[in-house]
Amino acid sequence: MFGRLAPPELNVLVLRDTDVAAHDIRQALAEATPEERPGLERAAALVERSAAVPDAELLARWVRERLAAAGHEGPVDSVRAVKTLREAAPGLSLRQAVRLTKDAAAHQP
Repeated sequence: MFGRLAPPELNVLVLRDTDVAAHDIRQALAEATPEERPGLERAAALVERSAAVPDAELLARWVRERLAAAGHEGPVDSVRAVKTLREAAPGLSLRQAVRLTKDAAAHQP
């Protein structure tokens, strides 16, 4: 028999540019005037906090944002949520959407 017996596993890449932003802020901080330092120090702290967020939490946030934008209210891992997520992101397979919604439910904000 030809072809695949099971659909491929979920492959999601989480992209982050926080390292670039952190470098730019550190560089600006090195050249900052005393008046600019407090704001840049605060910005550096915010970027560090964002960089520390786990990938699973970012994916859960992405799922919730897609569902909210589509008007979904209710459990994140419901059958309706899976259907709504697949409509909001047409490239997702059923298996991928189920996995994403279950993972999002496990990472409640």
